[in-house]
Amino acid sequence: MSSTFFIPAVNMMGTGSLDEAMVVIRGYGFRKALIVTDTGLAKAGVAAKVVGMLGALDIDALVFDGAQPNPTVTNVERGLELLRAGGCDFVVSLGGGSPHDCAKGIALCATNGGSIIDYEGVDRSARAQLPLFAINTTAGTASEMTRFCIITDETRHVKMAIVDRNVTPLLSVNDPSLMVGMPASLTAATGMDALTHAIEAYVSTAATPITDACALKAVELIAGHLRQAVAQGDDIAAREQMAYAQFLAGMAFNNASLGYVHAMAHQLGGFYNLPHGVCNAVLLPHVERFNANVCAERLRDVAAAMGVDTRGLDAAEGAQAALEAIRQLSEAIGIPRGLNDLGVNADDIPTLAANAMHDACGATNPRRASQADIEDIFRNAF
Repeated sequence: MSSTFFIPAVNMMGTGSLDEAMVVIRGYGFRKALIVTDTGLAKAGVAAKVVGMLGALDIDALVFDGAQPNPTVTNVERGLELLRAGGCDFVVSLGGGSPHDCAKGIALCATNGGSIIDYEGVDRSARAQLPLFAINTTAGTASEMTRFCIITDETRHVKMAIVDRNVTPLLSVNDPSLMVGMPASLTAATGMDALTHAIEAYVSTAATPITDACALKAVELIAGHLRQAVAQGDDIAAREQMAYAQFLAGMAFNNASLGYVHAMAHQLGGFYNLPHGVCNAVLLPHVERFNANVCAERLRDVAAAMGVDTRGLDAAEGAQAALEAIRQLSEAIGIPRGLNDLGVNADDIPTLAANAMHDACGATNPRRASQADIEDIFRNAF
């Protein structure tokens, strides 16, 4: 069976990589950037810093700080209007998953036309997006290097999964010096998002030896460094290891795809505007318990990567150990215990489950589920 491996052409990692990235950007010869970010980074002066760095290269820039958490169709449309009015010839995304996804939507529509709604699903675009350089400030979503773009259709209250090779950035930057200011809660949520990426990719029906290696190393690094990154945000070594971990997890799921954790979490985000990483963390052990019937051996590998001594454990015992290790990590970093703590209404479960069944991420889950199965998983997660 053949497989394809997607990744940006250039990926810069480590302290000081933002400065090095500017040299690379200058070489492309672009004239004017649209910087897509959020209000927090704009107010903190991070966007202004990037404007200044581009200005030193004689590159003009406009700032669009309208990428809200769980970016919407309207966010994309407003950013696209600014890009066109300003005559921008490339895009810079600055932030975590929300600015990156919003920027991807803007860049894709800039060259393909229409609405971002038109591209829901897999490889629906005809042309490459406007050139996109992604500067990451969190360690979790890996959106800075993937072909995934998640946009909320506020009319349907659904998070659209756009999986398209044409939204892959040209360049990604992971400079941990940009991550030290993340609050503990965001560090925890994005770290668990990365763990979910790695585990779902490892048990995916589309997994390959390449994605397996990336996924297990990501799990190992997250288990070893996330607690410290949450507890002491200015620990640059922990931040750097988490940056590598989330990137490795991104390499894994960008090519092996995901599963029902993400298919279900997208619905919670679209319906209630909840933090994506937290939804993933709450759902992860419940979905993997459902999956354990068909991939217990792989979950035992996950347990070992998380530091569990799996010698002498059979596959079922190893899978159970993985679920317990996930729960212990979530509890240690302050993740809510269940959906009830997030304000989810049990009466909405049938609608949430029906929408999850149509999410592209579920296609590679190792065990097929009916809507009734998905409803049961949601209920168990309360």
